[in-house]
Amino acid sequence: MKEHKSSKVKAFPLQMVLIVPFVVQIFAAVGLVGYISFKNGQKAVQELADQLMDRTNSIVEQHLNSYLAIPHKVNQINADAIAMGLLDVRDRQTLSKYFWKLMQAYDLTYIGIGLTTGEGAGAARYDGKTITIDDWGAKLPKNGKNYATDELGNRTIINNTFDYNNSQETWYSEPIKAGKPIWSRIYSWNGDNDSYITAATGRPIYDAQNRLIGMVGADIHLLKLSKFLQSLDVSRTGQVFIMERNGMLIANSSNYQPFALVNQQIQRLRATEIPDPIVKAIAQNIQQQAHRFESINQRQKLHFKLQGETNFVYVTPWHDEYGLDWLVVVSVPEKAFMANINANNKTTIALCMTALAVAIFIGYLTSVWITQPILRMKLASQAIASGKLDQKVDTNNIQELNILALAFNNMAQQLSESFTALEVSKAELEDRVEERTAELKTALSELQRTQAQVIQSEKMSSLGQLVAGVAHEINNPVNFIHGNIAHLNEYTQDLLRMLHLYQERYPDTDSQIQALAEEIDLEFMSEDMQKMLSSMKMGTDRIRSIVLSLRNFSRIDESEFKAVNIHEGIESTLLILQHRLQEQPEHPAIEVIRDYGDLPPVECYPGKLNQVFMNILLNAIDALDEVNIQGTYVQHRENLSRITIHTDVIDTQWVEIAIADNGPGMSVNVKNRIFDPFFTTKPVGKGTGMGMAISYQIITEKHGGKLDCFSTQGQGTELKIQIPIQQKIL
Repeated sequence: MKEHKSSKVKAFPLQMVLIVPFVVQIFAAVGLVGYISFKNGQKAVQELADQLMDRTNSIVEQHLNSYLAIPHKVNQINADAIAMGLLDVRDRQTLSKYFWKLMQAYDLTYIGIGLTTGEGAGAARYDGKTITIDDWGAKLPKNGKNYATDELGNRTIINNTFDYNNSQETWYSEPIKAGKPIWSRIYSWNGDNDSYITAATGRPIYDAQNRLIGMVGADIHLLKLSKFLQSLDVSRTGQVFIMERNGMLIANSSNYQPFALVNQQIQRLRATEIPDPIVKAIAQNIQQQAHRFESINQRQKLHFKLQGETNFVYVTPWHDEYGLDWLVVVSVPEKAFMANINANNKTTIALCMTALAVAIFIGYLTSVWITQPILRMKLASQAIASGKLDQKVDTNNIQELNILALAFNNMAQQLSESFTALEVSKAELEDRVEERTAELKTALSELQRTQAQVIQSEKMSSLGQLVAGVAHEINNPVNFIHGNIAHLNEYTQDLLRMLHLYQERYPDTDSQIQALAEEIDLEFMSEDMQKMLSSMKMGTDRIRSIVLSLRNFSRIDESEFKAVNIHEGIESTLLILQHRLQEQPEHPAIEVIRDYGDLPPVECYPGKLNQVFMNILLNAIDALDEVNIQGTYVQHRENLSRITIHTDVIDTQWVEIAIADNGPGMSVNVKNRIFDPFFTTKPVGKGTGMGMAISYQIITEKHGGKLDCFSTQGQGTELKIQIPIQQKIL
């Protein structure tokens, strides 16, 4: 009787064994999920706030670095131009016009120069839009004038006159005193239509003997920093503002200006005095915690209660090498992050509770349905585990257990069928491997062709960049010489006229003057000087023509679709290949016959088309060189090497460019394969076999045209290009 009781106490109903652990597990899982969700929500808020603040700080710092570097870059450019002698500080009219043009290129409020002589000039946007010119001399009073300008920067009328003394202006005196580039101060302007503040920069300038001749300066509009801050995403819910170490506001993302008008005078505001209550409260809290703005030397992460809500605040010092030392403040309220998180937490709790109730109910039903057939399933499982695959399990009213019984009954048969299917799969796998291998071979061939095309394109791109660079470097000194020849000619004529006038008025010349005139052959020198100037002008005209051709060819790297003069591209390519066309010790010169038709501008990719001309002309030159190498120089003089270029319009819709040579021609087999990738008749190392393949692709695919080859062995080769005048962009 005791044993019976003991066994009864130790045994538990199967239904309870199924339900209780299941419920405990579900309850624990639901509670853990809810707790983790709550903690993750808190952590996500902090991480999201840190990420947003870091990202905003980074964006603001990048903008400050780039925007505030502009005036110093302009000062550097002007100082270098003066040091190199490109700008004459005594020519204030040219200087002011040059500053006017710089104002067109840079978003500045003022660019100017002040000299130690008291003189100076500059260009300014006093109303924020219109550019005027300032020019002042050294003698007071009314030594300065402000001019209106036309669209070319020329002075038109005098707007006003003023007294100006360089030594009394901080924008001039502070950089001179510092002896290096600095930010001099922040100015406030109250114009007729607008009020704004600007930051001024200055840089001392020196002559070739390193003597101080004055300074150059540039001012930048600071209110545009506020517009930038207002465009940031964080400004929709938070605040971003920038202030000096003394608390003076530079810019902010609110609608309040960083200054106020007091008796029609601009008075800058401190961040702790601005009418915006949020910015004001943030600045006051920062000052209370840090005691002084000057003591903040590294980024600080703060939390404030503003209007009953928690705000995340980042204070980041920002400074540059020229003396600026500002604080960037970013503030975002916690509610901007918590709204969705709170809603998600409520939803999570509701779902957890619902899941717990449903799980308990389903667990109870499951235990009731499983208790009855579980023992039969146990016996069937043991029999199958022992290897008796012919064991059959009786069905019951639980569908899943019925499916399991059928699965056990069919297991042996399925195992046999699985082995058979495995053999079939093996054979199919081998077939797939062979098929995949063939695909990989095809892909490898395509990759090689693409790689060769990329290499060819890079070579042509590098050539275009080199040509453009050389043309640019030659153009500046040639233009300088060419522009001064006219002045030199004029000065020479004036000197000769003066000399002739002296000879007419004073015919009895001094004996020493007469001897010197005979010694230097004055009459011959007068005549020869005109010829010499004319020759110099012809030379510079020729160089400018060559530079223009080089620039035209440098479009080889352009990918823009445009209408161009085809003949310019051909001539530029011929210029690049001029060294191959000229007479050399091993071969005679190659004559180029141009038979150009009247072509309209053709819509194309000019760089790609120049590449085609280059490939075709190079092949023609190589073919003619091959003839010269195989024959003798003297023999070939009887049949001069020629390349004929013919252009014409076909059916008013197409242009045709035919390039022919009188070289050895090619066989039918070579002609049929000339456009195949990697096919070449040149020795190893002298050709990739991709030039004509790429040319064919450019003409047919890029321009929707035709590229045909006509050649007979021993009678030369002709390549005809046909492209539509107006393209349909693919």
